[in-house]
Amino acid sequence: MDNSFSDTEVLYRAVYPPEMNRMFWKDENHVSSAAFLDKKGLSVERGNFRAEETVVADMKKFFIGRIVSLSVKLCREVKAIVLYKPTKRSIYHTEIHGDEKAPLLSPSQRRFLALNCKILNLSLSNN
Repeated sequence: MDNSFSDTEVLYRAVYPPEMNRMFWKDENHVSSAAFLDKKGLSVERGNFRAEETVVADMKKFFIGRIVSLSVKLCREVKAIVLYKPTKRSIYHTEIHGDEKAPLLSPSQRRFLALNCKILNLSLSNN
């Protein structure tokens, strides 16, 4: 894997469930823009065209909550930058930055991604 991303590649983000942190949710079925707020760059897992179930199974080892997904194309629509940044924990770790100079997504970028992301019906709970 490298820093090349197809518009159709899917990115996945773990979001604390509403019962743990209400600020990330407008309601049970709508994530808020706060779920896309990270001053250091928004951490996501790169799908790399794996099945959603496989991505969730991998994420379940390290995260709790619910999963939202979005395409690289959505990020590009708001001029956000997608950067491949593997870590010791995950070769799929990637970050979404507001632009080339600032890792923080702007309020309008966060709102757009929150409105257009897909909330998966796959939970990260160990139940």
